[in-house]
Amino acid sequence: MKACDHVADALHAQGVRHVFEVPGGTIAHLIDALHRRDRVRLVGMHHEQAAAFAAEGAARISGVPGVAMGTSGPGATNLLTGLASCHFDSVPAVFLCGQVHRDELRRDRPVRQQGFQETDVVAMAGPVSKAAWRLEAPEEIPTRLAEAFAVALGDRPGPVVLDVPMDLQHQEVTDAPPLRTVPAPPAAPDPAGVARILADLAAARRPLILAGGGVRTAGAAAALRAFAERTGVPVVSSLMGIDVLPSAHPQRVGMIGTYGNRWANLAVGDADLLLVLGSRLDIRQTGADTAFFTAGRVVHHVDVDPAEINNRVSGCHAHHADVGAFLAAALDALGDGPDRLAPWRAEIAGQRARWPDDRELAGVPGLNPNAFMHALGRASAAAAAYVVDVGQHQMWAAQSLPLGEGQRFLSSGGMGAMGFALPAAIGAALTADAPVVVVAGDGGFQVNLQELQTVIGTGLPLKIVVLDNGGHGMVRQFQQSYFAGRYPSTEWGYSAPDFARVATAFGIPATTVSDAADVPRGLAALWRDPAAPALLVVRVDPSANALPKIAFGRPLTEMEPHATPIALDR
Repeated sequence: MKACDHVADALHAQGVRHVFEVPGGTIAHLIDALHRRDRVRLVGMHHEQAAAFAAEGAARISGVPGVAMGTSGPGATNLLTGLASCHFDSVPAVFLCGQVHRDELRRDRPVRQQGFQETDVVAMAGPVSKAAWRLEAPEEIPTRLAEAFAVALGDRPGPVVLDVPMDLQHQEVTDAPPLRTVPAPPAAPDPAGVARILADLAAARRPLILAGGGVRTAGAAAALRAFAERTGVPVVSSLMGIDVLPSAHPQRVGMIGTYGNRWANLAVGDADLLLVLGSRLDIRQTGADTAFFTAGRVVHHVDVDPAEINNRVSGCHAHHADVGAFLAAALDALGDGPDRLAPWRAEIAGQRARWPDDRELAGVPGLNPNAFMHALGRASAAAAAYVVDVGQHQMWAAQSLPLGEGQRFLSSGGMGAMGFALPAAIGAALTADAPVVVVAGDGGFQVNLQELQTVIGTGLPLKIVVLDNGGHGMVRQFQQSYFAGRYPSTEWGYSAPDFARVATAFGIPATTVSDAADVPRGLAALWRDPAAPALLVVRVDPSANALPKIAFGRPLTEMEPHATPIALDR
């Protein structure tokens, strides 16, 4: 069997349904093999960065490593942003990069480049991947490919890069038929640690669970729900853990952090115990005042990656364990008892009633973006997921989108990459076989605008919402706070097209709304045909800020506009 045919068969055996790629000479053998084998669908994207994000979207929906391919040189380097996004957000993926023939490699020669488009992508990818290997012999291909899936899925998941010289791809390989990689089950957590957490929870009067992205990564959303319901403990989340409970669940509090729901941040400030499950506790969650996060409360931190515990935030009780394995053990050990926490949950509900999310921007001219998110959620019950880009709209969506039962919320967390949403939604929709809502800003949407053609080419039912505030709003808000209202590049010198006309040019029906009275009409047009793509432009006043926001340098509970940030000195 040719090596390229083995690769095609192995991807199918691993459960891969789609390979996202932009064609190039050094991956031509792989493309041809996938086409001839006809068991894994080739999805032709229009930029390799988009192919990488599409693979991430597919993996986050299915749990099967996403696969993207790029040719040597620019194809491979264009994959790197999506590769890093998978790495930082713990998404399993395998990236296949074409490379020049082995005899054209520079190796130790004192030249910049030997073969045409030769680029050392392995060296570049190393810091943002779990592993990056260049293959040197055809017999390596079967074992390295199986190893790539095992590494991508094992422990804390992430991406793996295989750099495959073109001459290897059509050579003969002999190997047993490829089998699906099954990761080893996680080790059982320390029983003493589980017992201590349960004892401290039983003694606490105001406990909270902080659910991070690790809950989804571990496939533990159902276990988290069962644990929360049996203990009665309210659940706050990081940006990456927003969808572990549906919005209507009585114990779901909301998102914490820099742009968190005000009532959720206040709940953290009042808590006497925090059980952190699969969260890095980065600055977007805790604010700059990390001492406040642990002051006056017990913090238990459960994470599969021990390096993340007591990293930025010290003083946590460390529990090195897979979140799913921990929750399974905790549920087994959990006894029955009366619900003691109803008063605590009622107190949080009272704060929520006092500080509703759609009143944070009361008085903003025109359309209130938080109120729009509520309307979008009510209209989008048929959506399998919301895929949200990076910017102010990301925070409005995270604060206010009502997620239904089973609906997913996908966004670029650690990398924070503008241009993520549209291509990631392509991968998500292909995997979910259902409509997906894209939420993007006018700045980020332009980064991968070309993928509207992929939407048309695949016939995907993407419901695309562009919140157009005429600039890069998140950075403009930063300039407003710290640069005396000077707005170079964010407003001054910034431009964008009429996105409704652009969509129409691609063959996608489009509507524009500018005020609250128009929103029902716009949403009806967006969902007029649930099986077809559509685009809705929502005009937002440029002065609308993402609020509340932790005042820089202050504790989690002190949020703008009611608190003033400390002067920025770095």
